[in-house]
Amino acid sequence: MTRTFIAIELNDAARSYLHQEIQRLARVLPRVRWVDPETLHLTLAFLGDLEDAQLDQAIKAAGEIAQAASPFTVRVGSLGMFGPAQNPHVIWIGLAGNLQPLLDVQARLSGRLAKDGFPPDERGYNPHLTLARIKTPLNSQELLALRRVISSALPARSHPKQTDDQIRPEIPVAHLSVMKSDLTRAGPHYTRLRLCPFAD
Repeated sequence: MTRTFIAIELNDAARSYLHQEIQRLARVLPRVRWVDPETLHLTLAFLGDLEDAQLDQAIKAAGEIAQAASPFTVRVGSLGMFGPAQNPHVIWIGLAGNLQPLLDVQARLSGRLAKDGFPPDERGYNPHLTLARIKTPLNSQELLALRRVISSALPARSHPKQTDDQIRPEIPVAHLSVMKSDLTRAGPHYTRLRLCPFAD
């Protein structure tokens, strides 16, 4: 069995920016276990444990959707939380820019996978990058610190005329990646099984 998902991998500029964001957050929330920036990716479909024949189907589906898509660009967005305001479970960072091409690719991929019997995600698709999963509830001071760092949103500008978009890096998207996830004590380890380039 292969624990499988289909994702968009990040470029070096986005990964470097997210590394800085995680360092900024870790300074105010040292008890939280943060994701290794090297493992960050944008999940399009999580498929779970697959037999070899199912994995072949998933790879074929990702390849077909990729071949029907054209490259596009999104941008790193703002910080957010999942879960109740007093007990958040996940700290994430969203995406910005024109997200329609991304949403279209994800919807086509989900529909194509459904034809092969893969169940769709009933929660709907909310594109984001998970920075931390909070296992132990935050205390009141930590909640306040988290809200402050989220509301501050961006690191300091290196130039007074810099815009928010210039601070947040772009993520060029020109392929899909079929990934394997191995769960270890040190955290999940991801391996690319197949790179599926877009048509152009």
